[in-house]
Amino acid sequence: MSTDQKSGFFKRLRAKLNPPNSWLSYDLGNLFKGRKIDAAILEELETRLLGADVGVTVTEELLETLRKRVAKNELADVAALMTALKESIAGILQPVAKPLVVDRAQKPFVILVVGVNGSGKTTTIGKLARRFVGEKRGVLLAAGDTFRAAAIEQLGIWAQRAGVEVVAQQAGADPGAVVFDAYAAAKTRGIDVLIADTAGRLHSQSHLMEELKKVKRVLSRVEPGAPHEVLLVLDANQGQNALSQAVQFHEAIGVTGLVLTKLDGTARGGIVLAIARRLGLPIRFIGIGEQAEDFGEFDAAAFARALVDGAGPAGEAAS
Repeated sequence: MSTDQKSGFFKRLRAKLNPPNSWLSYDLGNLFKGRKIDAAILEELETRLLGADVGVTVTEELLETLRKRVAKNELADVAALMTALKESIAGILQPVAKPLVVDRAQKPFVILVVGVNGSGKTTTIGKLARRFVGEKRGVLLAAGDTFRAAAIEQLGIWAQRAGVEVVAQQAGADPGAVVFDAYAAAKTRGIDVLIADTAGRLHSQSHLMEELKKVKRVLSRVEPGAPHEVLLVLDANQGQNALSQAVQFHEAIGVTGLVLTKLDGTARGGIVLAIARRLGLPIRFIGIGEQAEDFGEFDAAAFARALVDGAGPAGEAAS
């Protein structure tokens, strides 16, 4: 992604993340105009953090940091408080803001994409494929979601858009066999990146989670170390349930990276903080809409500004 594209993405993030009345800073300046920071202001901020699904643990951590700075007279007014809040949020997110690095020594570099139904998994695969094609990498997709014929068709549509091919079998085929064939094809053709779709499943469906483990075992047998990335796609609208999904998928299969989607349609952007603090898993990408340009690498400082200030005039998007 070029500098201009990245700047444009974060401007859209600021515009799309949370409706205006759920920005953490929304109207605080008018509500508490001219007042020093007191218990009422911090209580209002606590309510907003919990409402944004930041979670109790992280909310307490953030408020404790702010209270200490208030006690030291480091924060004079609401504007200073919001600046400090952005810094604290970015500090929590910075350790997990880790872009996906494709190891060119691994050919193909295998990405296994997992998640529940409706999380935006197939859309994410399509956007990833376009991204890699734009980087002049050869890409092949594996239609490992064989439970729904519609899933195979949908992946095919995204493949056409990206200009890549799909290895697929009929609906009901063994997902492990599909992924096996796709790996063999990618190896033969000298493909750089193989992206494997999997059936959307609830994290509570143990028999389907077992099948997911089987797909992973198939890959590790044909290529030690594969899959090189297990990417879990989470719908940010799910709030605390997304955190529960992340915990259980990670325990079951060993997630190595996260994609958070649908941040344009939620007032719960704070769930990103809860997930970061609980799991410490790298957040690779975020999605803020259906268009290809509404998908980008996660940036901690830019996200903190968007969460606190929304599309307000203060500050610009990260470069």
